[in-house]
Amino acid sequence: MPASLPEQSLVPRPRKVSARPGRFTLDQDTSVRAYPGAEGAADLLRTLLAPATGLPLAPSATGRIVLALDPQLGGLGEEGYGLTIGPDALLLRAARLPGLLCGVQTIRQLLPAEALSGTAQRDAPWMLPCVEISDVPAHPWRGSMLDVARHFQPVSYLRRYVDLMALHKLNTLHLHLTDDQGWRMPVAAYPRLTGIGGHRRQSMSGPPGRGDESYDGIPHSGAYTRQELRDLVRYAAARGVRVVPEIEMPGHVRAALAAYPELGNDPSRRLDVWTRWGVCDTVFGVHEEVFDFCRTVLEEVMDVFPSPYIHIGGEECPTTEWESSPAARARAAAEGLTDARALHGWFMGRIGSFLAERGRRPVGWAETGTELPLEFTVMTWRDPAHALAAARRGHQVVTAHHRATYLDYAQSTDPGEPAAQPGPPVVLRAVHGNRPVPDGWDAADAARVLGTQAQLWTEYASTPEQIEYLTYPRLCALADRAWSGGRSDWPGFLSRLGRHTARLDALGVRHRPLNPRSLQTASPGTAPPRQEPLPHDRSGEEQVS
Repeated sequence: MPASLPEQSLVPRPRKVSARPGRFTLDQDTSVRAYPGAEGAADLLRTLLAPATGLPLAPSATGRIVLALDPQLGGLGEEGYGLTIGPDALLLRAARLPGLLCGVQTIRQLLPAEALSGTAQRDAPWMLPCVEISDVPAHPWRGSMLDVARHFQPVSYLRRYVDLMALHKLNTLHLHLTDDQGWRMPVAAYPRLTGIGGHRRQSMSGPPGRGDESYDGIPHSGAYTRQELRDLVRYAAARGVRVVPEIEMPGHVRAALAAYPELGNDPSRRLDVWTRWGVCDTVFGVHEEVFDFCRTVLEEVMDVFPSPYIHIGGEECPTTEWESSPAARARAAAEGLTDARALHGWFMGRIGSFLAERGRRPVGWAETGTELPLEFTVMTWRDPAHALAAARRGHQVVTAHHRATYLDYAQSTDPGEPAAQPGPPVVLRAVHGNRPVPDGWDAADAARVLGTQAQLWTEYASTPEQIEYLTYPRLCALADRAWSGGRSDWPGFLSRLGRHTARLDALGVRHRPLNPRSLQTASPGTAPPRQEPLPHDRSGEEQVS
């Protein structure tokens, strides 16, 4: 296919593209014929194109743009679509509505980049190349995790974040709502969770970057309302994105304990919302009041978020408080556990069963891939080998290896890069080279891998501008591989990305510019030698490799 054709800039890359002669032009008279069930996709097309083009794309029984659901197209699955554009008509078909929504994003990308602008563009010819596309994603879980616990982001920005995800056919927003440094989810029965847990006082003094202090050094606060979160869920669903909430337990709960100290192992102790990064050793107690609290919180979470998946964290949970607590040791003995350290798996099992009984799938971060109860979907982040271990054990798996998906690391070694988690950079090529299912897996294990996602922990990203600089264009690379699968075509991706950045510019995304430093030639999937113990999301204290 000639490299000059617009379809060569599509991100992610479609499975099959065939160029055809001619152009299809959108104008004031162009109308849309949406068959039953396709109305949501037609509404999305109008919503997305109206700001720049001003075109009404009115509904009509004779419209030249035709959107149709056809259950007979079973090979397209949930999100696949077929797009045929000729000089006189455009036909978008899918078996299910999510497929049509993905096809709408392809239509956007086939138009001139100016069509993505949020302001009216004058005298622009709105032409699409004639083309035939058959497209099916390789993986059903293509996600991006945004941490709003450390630095709260307004719901207006979350909507923009969803829009940018949808443009790249990412379908899962993993919303990290609670941690040691903040609690953002309102719970009617526990108002102090946001009233106290949503506020972080001024941080300790110290040089930035060590990980033992808040980088920005200023007070920080924020929380969502239930209505804001429900509206976000609806907004995302209209764009083919589900919102998976994460409520941390039994560790990373300092903000909750600041609000309700009776949930801790020392109820007499008064804590503040943590102002440091790293792993805090304060964890929930294991008395029944704690489980009453967790169940009440999760009932409200499930009421707001219809996602079949509910994330409960579970990682980086020091057991020192349990080991030194007579009550926790007694609880371990009463439950027949070997010692207080075994309370972690017991705790996760109780909460996981609670969610499973209500028809939800519990999700947790896996330290080794094999320590969570079998009903959990596991996210493996420490070592790629843990994904295979989890799959062989029978878990559903989402791969999130930190050396290829953690966007809080710098993008290059350029000294001008903004502050980021200490450690070698995660370069663009490493992100694109990441494969959710490496070679050599048998079919049964490979089938248990749902997909992959990027992570952006916000120790060092307090503003939308900082978030977008760290996220793009690396999230473009992850989206390309998560959708297309297979081996990395690095030169082909770079060629497409060079054209795709015009769309990011039209959307006002303050992405890192493409230049030789951002395209360092580290081999895909190769990490520099380890210098310190591995981190997770919050351990700037531990120099990472």
